[in-house]
Amino acid sequence: MALRPVNVNFKALDDEVVGRFWAEALGWGVSSEGPGVTNVEPGGGFVWPDATAVCIDVVKVPEPKTATKNRVHLDLATTSAAHQAESVARLKALGATPVDVGQGDVPWTVLADPEGNEFCVLEPREIYRDTGPIAAVVIDCVDPRAMARFWDGAVDWTLHEVSDDRAVLRSAKGVGPYLEFLRSGAKTVPDRVHIDLLPYSGDDKDAEVDRLRALGATDLDLGQGDVPWTCLADPEGHEFCVLGRS
Repeated sequence: MALRPVNVNFKALDDEVVGRFWAEALGWGVSSEGPGVTNVEPGGGFVWPDATAVCIDVVKVPEPKTATKNRVHLDLATTSAAHQAESVARLKALGATPVDVGQGDVPWTVLADPEGNEFCVLEPREIYRDTGPIAAVVIDCVDPRAMARFWDGAVDWTLHEVSDDRAVLRSAKGVGPYLEFLRSGAKTVPDRVHIDLLPYSGDDKDAEVDRLRALGATDLDLGQGDVPWTCLADPEGHEFCVLGRS
């Protein structure tokens, strides 16, 4: 049995505006599975789910962003200093704004999408040369080692690095973005951005959910009602969903 990360889910007041921004930012396409949902994924024959990309789902909600800083954000890859500068300029033209999250003097640029969701445009790094436009999905946490234990057991990705300050996983196929847990402060408000996990064909979702509970996940009631996915939280309270097979 196993699960794999397949989506990053954004809550938004206007899913179409936020979805179009991310599609243009990444050079991906836009579709919709229904009212209030905008799906962003690669073109060129990409068939979801595929380890080469973690896609983006933007879901309309009535509540605005309240957290000073999201605990989940995307890092975008660049290939050169010129590419980084061009990317920042292009993203600003699309509606991104510079934000100060206390990063200080760093080689990457911190921006926010049209609804204030932070993301980073990284300086070129060799490790991200083959990830696609999303270098990493980054999650703030108190204890990266504890997150490594839970998420290494939760998903079938490979644990590449673990220390007191950082834990890093990536698909065992060696493609697509990394999943990174960075030491930061404790969670204080519900996450605006979360990860969706998907079972493999033939695996039982309910059995996977039970396995996650045994690893330390807890059930989460967000008012979702009777839906085909299950909402859980990891041991530090980060929300995530286990999707049903489509």
